[in-house]
Amino acid sequence: MKSLLYIALFFSLCSCFQNKEPLVGDTPFQMALNSSFKDASKSPLKKKDRKVFKGLDFFEVDSAYIVKAKLTRTPDSTYFEMPTTTDRMSKERVFGIVNFKIKDQDFELKIYESEDLLEDERPIDYLFLPFLDLTNGGSTYGGGRYIEVPINNKKTDTSITIDFNTAFNPYCAYNEKYSCPIVPRANFLNTEIKAGVKAFEKH
Repeated sequence: MKSLLYIALFFSLCSCFQNKEPLVGDTPFQMALNSSFKDASKSPLKKKDRKVFKGLDFFEVDSAYIVKAKLTRTPDSTYFEMPTTTDRMSKERVFGIVNFKIKDQDFELKIYESEDLLEDERPIDYLFLPFLDLTNGGSTYGGGRYIEVPINNKKTDTSITIDFNTAFNPYCAYNEKYSCPIVPRANFLNTEIKAGVKAFEKH
C-alpha cells in the first residue's frame, strides 16, 4: 500500500480529539484506526460499507501477545520485488530475523524494510512484519495481517517489541482496488494469534 497507515491514524486521532468526536475502541491504536476508517478522505472502505461502519472488530487486548523479540540483522540482503494483490510489486528487503516466544512456544519470522517506509518522516523508524497464522480464513482475514514494528535504532538495536494487538488487515481486505503485499508463506505462525483486527464483513 502506498499510503502510510500510521500517518493517517495519527492525523485522524488528532482531528477527532480536536473536534471532540466520540471514538470507538479500547486503545489509542483501535480508536485511531476506527477514526481513519470513518473518514471518507482516508478510509479504504467502499462507500456502501462506510455508510454503515460502526467500528472494526478487534480481539480483546492481551498482554501475552506483546513480545520482546531478538533481532538478527541480515545486512547483506538486497531489495526485491514482493508480489502484491495487483500487478504492482512492492520493494522490500529482509531486514532481519526475529525470534520470540508466545505462550512458551518459540517462533521465528522474517521482518522487512519497506522502501515506502524509508520515505516516512515519523520520528521513529518502523519495520514491516507481515504474518500468517491459524486464525486466517476464520476469525481473521484469509490473506494474513501486517504489523508496523517500531525500532529506535536500525544500526544498533538487538531486540524489538512486537505488539500483535496492533496487527491490522491489508487494505485489500476491504477494497480490491488496493495493492497489498502478499504475505510470504515462510512467515506462517503455527498457532492462533487472537490479537489485533478480526476479519471484516462486507455489505
